[in-house]
Amino acid sequence: MTIEIANESGVAVDETSIVAAARFALDRMEVSPLAELSVVLVTLDVMSDLHERWMDLPGPTDVMAFPMDELDAARRPDAGDPSPALLGDIVLCPAFARDQARTAGHSLLDELHLLTVHGVLHLLGYDHAEPAEEREMFGLQKRILADFQAAVAEAKRRDAQRTADDRLLGAAGLDGPADAES
Repeated sequence: MTIEIANESGVAVDETSIVAAARFALDRMEVSPLAELSVVLVTLDVMSDLHERWMDLPGPTDVMAFPMDELDAARRPDAGDPSPALLGDIVLCPAFARDQARTAGHSLLDELHLLTVHGVLHLLGYDHAEPAEEREMFGLQKRILADFQAAVAEAKRRDAQRTADDRLLGAAGLDGPADAES
């Protein structure tokens, strides 16, 4: 799976983490590993222009998703032979998301993870225009985010344990190449 990210927003963010959230959501949704996705972070002005041009709504927004027409084979887990497909573009606006993060009581990065998963689901055909659609999409989004956060926490725990183990082995003199020869 190829995920490209371009930060044109002027806001410093952990781009690797945003890609990880997108990859996790795509894996969870069983999207073909040959699929391609683009994530672009933009300024308020750019997002406002996109929002007005494509949604006919004034002002900026937090996330927009632009699916490609050729994604049907890539999005369905029960589709035939997988082929490379461009899923589309997710456009995020960190400056807009910052206020939402503050209101929600979490970090900007947590908000960008949420918006990334939201964008992935839109690319895969989910919507929230009707109450039933909203329940389905937001429920799925919540589960994917919770699983992603748990996976990140577990990876950090393993890394911390590995560091502690390496320190202990080093203190005991068991960390060098000479030990492998014994």
